[in-house]
Amino acid sequence: MAKKSFIKIRMVPEKKPDSPYFYYLKKPAGGEKAKVKLSARKYNPSTRKHELFIEKKLPPHSK
Repeated sequence: MAKKSFIKIRMVPEKKPDSPYFYYLKKPAGGEKAKVKLSARKYNPSTRKHELFIEKKLPPHSK
């Protein structure tokens, strides 16, 4: 079985990481870009403004 070429990350607002709104994005699993933390300007509907979203770990889940 081949290795995954992308991993799933969660983007949360920088000013309010506990905000109810967040984005999921794909990020390369290996190489130089995998080591860099992502940040992007995205729309936050709860504040109705464009804000800086930063990369955070995915929350733990239970099976």
